[in-house]
Amino acid sequence: MEITEFTQQAKSFLDANLEPKETDKKFVWGEGSDNMSMFEEKSREAEEAMVASAKAWRGKKFDAGFGWITGPREFGGAGLTASHEKAYAAVEANYKVPNQSIFTIGLGMVAPTILAHGSPQAKEKFLRAMWRADIVGCQLFSEPGAGSDLASLQTKAERDGDEWVITGQKVWTSGAHYSDIGEVICRTDPSLPKHKGLTGFLVDMNAPGVEIRPLRQMTGGASFNEVFFNEVHVPDSYRLGDVNSGWGVALTTLMNERAAIGVGSGGGEVSMMTRISAMVRHFELENDALVRDMVANLYINYRVANFNNKRAMDKMKAGQTPGPEMSISKMALVNNQQLLNDLISHVLGAKLQADTGEWGTYAWHQLVLGAPGMRIAGGSDEVMRNIVGERVLGLQKEPGIDSKSPFRELKVGTQKN
Repeated sequence: MEITEFTQQAKSFLDANLEPKETDKKFVWGEGSDNMSMFEEKSREAEEAMVASAKAWRGKKFDAGFGWITGPREFGGAGLTASHEKAYAAVEANYKVPNQSIFTIGLGMVAPTILAHGSPQAKEKFLRAMWRADIVGCQLFSEPGAGSDLASLQTKAERDGDEWVITGQKVWTSGAHYSDIGEVICRTDPSLPKHKGLTGFLVDMNAPGVEIRPLRQMTGGASFNEVFFNEVHVPDSYRLGDVNSGWGVALTTLMNERAAIGVGSGGGEVSMMTRISAMVRHFELENDALVRDMVANLYINYRVANFNNKRAMDKMKAGQTPGPEMSISKMALVNNQQLLNDLISHVLGAKLQADTGEWGTYAWHQLVLGAPGMRIAGGSDEVMRNIVGERVLGLQKEPGIDSKSPFRELKVGTQKN
């Protein structure tokens, strides 16, 4: 189908189902909502309503042929090109679309992993259902003792005929409480080196033995969860990739995760800069040399990150797998967030900490408190730097706890004073 005809069909569909955005309305300091939360802090009731609205819209969009534009036809996709997807996104951006953030992990990270590593049965069962929003997916990687060092995880999966029995604990799982399936990495052979004895699975989040507990953050919300697996049975058809080849499966997910996090938030924050500029003018600091320098530095870094993200997205749209360059996007996101926090703190001072009721002041504290989480999500800063150093710059691998080192040959009492 030609892009022009496709775009017209998309516009007709959107006109019939959504309200257009008010494109000519300009931001005015003191008007509208001043909520600047990094993580949406909703009550469970409000969250349930958001999930229902998000699912309803994605289902309608999928049934109209716009739900998985580049996906294979045999799994429910439209089989069209990245150019068609880009054209649709450009048109949809002009309409008021229900919040779709609940699908970021499932469609941005889990679904691509199923497509790459899933069994024929898993692809048939889950891909269409996920893209149509009949089910929502989450990612179950981190553990209390295995965060940045994911390969140290201890959740185990033991073979039992045509099934696997999973026992263990995962933590920091976003959206587990409204998800239907989860991608989990387990240890299947403890006798092998830690990277070699892992296997990936898809698990029913409503299966017997799965317990989900919310984690309260310092922002006041509970966007994350800890998940316990007490002898949860999973069919072998839900296995991702070969047995003990789970590290490669995990890397596929992590690269897509960093793409979703970095590209989704690291670049051209035009609306953010508009709000920042209005705040600076409101407090009559537009001629302050330090503030002007901080604003300019923030804008420049946003623009550079945006260019890098576009390069990465073009690579993905060309059918290439996200690589270590996505770690650069993640690092840029965190760096830009710190620059933003420093500027906000400098301009607002005590107003950031004390709620005086003044519009556009205390509301920023939710963003500042939520920012440290981005230093961990998708891989810690230290892990990102190691990836870039080793896989992009070609530097020597940093010694790890299980690395061979001449220093390990030293014995207590042999050192010379």
